[in-house]
Amino acid sequence: MYRSRSARSSSLREPDSRLSESDKMEGAGSWDALEWTKIDQPVSRSIPLGVKQFLLESEHVIVEGYGVVLVNTDDAGTLYVTNFRLLFLSEGSRDIIAIGTIPLATIEKFQKIALKPPSGPRQPEKTGSQRLLQIIGKDMRIIVFGFRARTKQRRAVYDALLRCTRPARLWDLYAFAGGPSRFRNTNPKVRLLNEYCRLLGMGFYQASICAIEDGAFTLSNEWWRISSVNSNYTMSPTYPFALLLPKSISDDKVLQACTFRARSRLPSITWCHRGTGAVLARSSQPLVGLMMNMRSNADENLVAALCTQIAGEKRRKLYIADARPRKNALANGAMGGGSESSANYFQSEIVFFGIDNIHAMRESFGRLRDYVDTYGTTSSDGMSSFLRHGGWSWGGGNLSSMSASVSTLGDTGWLIHVQTVLAGSAWIAARVALESASVLVHCSDGWDRTTQLVSLASLLLDPYYRTIRGFQALVEKDWLAFGHPFSDRLGMPSISGSGNMPFELSRQASTGSLPLSPMRQGSGSASPQAQNTSHSQNQSSPIFLQWVDCVSQLLRMYPFAFEFSSAFLVDLLDCMLSCRFGNFLCNSEKEREQAGISDACGCLWIYLAGLRTSEGSSHAHYNLFYDPLKHNGPLLPPAAALAPTVWPQFHLRWACPSEAQGGEIEAECRKLTRKFSELQRAKEAAETRLNEASATVESLVTELRNEKLVSTSARDAVKRASKETVNIKRAVQSLGFNVYFTADGDCNVGIERNPTEIPQRSVCSVVTKDINGSVSHSEKADLSEPVSVMEDNVSDNPLIRVCGSLCPMHNRDGECQLPNAGCAQFQSQLVDFKANFDAFDRLSIYDSYFGS
Repeated sequence: MYRSRSARSSSLREPDSRLSESDKMEGAGSWDALEWTKIDQPVSRSIPLGVKQFLLESEHVIVEGYGVVLVNTDDAGTLYVTNFRLLFLSEGSRDIIAIGTIPLATIEKFQKIALKPPSGPRQPEKTGSQRLLQIIGKDMRIIVFGFRARTKQRRAVYDALLRCTRPARLWDLYAFAGGPSRFRNTNPKVRLLNEYCRLLGMGFYQASICAIEDGAFTLSNEWWRISSVNSNYTMSPTYPFALLLPKSISDDKVLQACTFRARSRLPSITWCHRGTGAVLARSSQPLVGLMMNMRSNADENLVAALCTQIAGEKRRKLYIADARPRKNALANGAMGGGSESSANYFQSEIVFFGIDNIHAMRESFGRLRDYVDTYGTTSSDGMSSFLRHGGWSWGGGNLSSMSASVSTLGDTGWLIHVQTVLAGSAWIAARVALESASVLVHCSDGWDRTTQLVSLASLLLDPYYRTIRGFQALVEKDWLAFGHPFSDRLGMPSISGSGNMPFELSRQASTGSLPLSPMRQGSGSASPQAQNTSHSQNQSSPIFLQWVDCVSQLLRMYPFAFEFSSAFLVDLLDCMLSCRFGNFLCNSEKEREQAGISDACGCLWIYLAGLRTSEGSSHAHYNLFYDPLKHNGPLLPPAAALAPTVWPQFHLRWACPSEAQGGEIEAECRKLTRKFSELQRAKEAAETRLNEASATVESLVTELRNEKLVSTSARDAVKRASKETVNIKRAVQSLGFNVYFTADGDCNVGIERNPTEIPQRSVCSVVTKDINGSVSHSEKADLSEPVSVMEDNVSDNPLIRVCGSLCPMHNRDGECQLPNAGCAQFQSQLVDFKANFDAFDRLSIYDSYFGS
């Protein structure tokens, strides 16, 4: 049965990405289940479609090996060699096993081992030896793959590693094949100038490529200026194109001073305090010679200019920090180098930090890797520390073995080196912060130990560098722009050709057994072949890795001071070691510009920013405990606090995966933070819906208020109309008329002879004449006039008819009920009315009353 190791593998996201049945190894199982002698010929199969789902852009398979066993986890599967990495796909779980998948550039060494199994009564005499391939990585990994005998698959994989891990040219790296793609960034020169302007207090200035090409970037303040003296890299090919120098020193004096320093790396400002005027400066060793008596007035004046006048006091003090041990500095005098004399530099003090060189760091790191692999939970030989050290164990070994392991950790020397770098950086930061003194730091060439010290001291002094954005600016300024030789330290080719490539370990004997730990093979020390190689030829060293380790120690001591987390530092190192992006290629800014790195390759910072975009502030790159107000000034750790420990997230992630996790408290806190973020988003969504509902209710209330106003106006109009109707009715009734109102609001006025009769509404016919002279008739209902129903037997006397029609007191028989006197009076008034009526009745509506 296969053992599923979800903690060390990543599942396939799509169902189609699983291997087909034809691609599985027949009878595959763990190491012991493999029948090593059955297959005599190598297996040739096409690459499964599922594997293509895992390949990156422009990544392709070169060689594949089927039926391979990853000894570390006892998983059988398929091993693919691509132009970017080793990719191990488990046959049982159909998952990528993380520990068996390593970028080719991260491989430091590899070797073939033939392991002959111990003879037993049930085993045939001619049992073939097990074919092993050991991979030693720069990221603390030691991997062992097992191949079937007589299949020639191990030879194919080994030859592919020889070709791909040692590219002949810089352009053979995967970073150029992948291209910038979606990880394109601005020009690094622009970012360097923006950081210089921030240091000078000119954060409002934004640099551009046009300003760089025109040379219009030489800005300055009262003390310092940005110089273009090295814009063409003619003064120093390993320095940046722009330098921060004292304003009082001209470019001509700068050119004179550079000849006194190794590789022309003259004293240049890397950080300055805008309030006090104190600076951090860096350089290479002075060329004082064997007798330590060579001097340079230009160099002494340049160094003296770093110490500006303190307000109201005398000139500030200068410390010259030599990162090397004193004896090493004196030994360099035989080659023309050496160290300064305090007598030649006014008000100065020379301090030696005693940090060892790159070769000591490389060997120390190898011993640390062996220690972790030997005493880890599961090592490269597939055995747990419980079985390896025997007996009922305390933490993976008996008491004596645990005590021995602690002693072995001390023998590696790694933590001592880390503590030395931390102590030197803390001392430098204290001198600048507490004394307002200026510090000049250098080692031999000024690009390894010098870079570690000045960048770590800047991190302690400036809170901006403890943010993600500021940390990027710090790395680009002090490590990339000032020429840390990344290609040499990583063993990658440079612009001038192939660099120091990983070398093959010595071939092991075909007999014997696999040692309990690769430590016995001395992976941290050179093989016989490597022993013949002088230190000067092997320039690889984990200098940048050691510096990031120092940053992790500060993060552990000051958990509230850093915006980024330990996971961010681990991802940064992985990207740097993999050479997937172009940021850390070549040895200097000049070489990266000649190779067109920024245009041809992707940018590491954009890639990491894209990872954080998916989860926002809850991403693992962000420190949950970051409080910018708690440590808004310099960090000055006391000596007692500078006690480093093994960095679990990086050093133990392969050998002790459960212990490498960030700790239960941080994991639970991150889980609660993620839950809080979800609740916060739900709250914001609910508030949005509530605001929308409130706006809708407010709109409805406004509409109802308007409707109420309209209703009130209408009600008032009805009341006024009712009052007017009552008044009109009374007025009409006062004239003797009867007024009737129907249900639909029509008003009828009539003269009633009998109150029981219902008045009828008259219809008014309107005759109109249009412009053509045609006549039309229209009827309108609702134009009521007083009418009465006349009986046929009414008297023919016109006077009686008028009286009868107008007088309500006239009966149906035509008899007047009023006294004769009153009727006679009314009759006399109607004489003229009758005459006018008769005359009007004889007229036609079409007659013309007025002449033309």
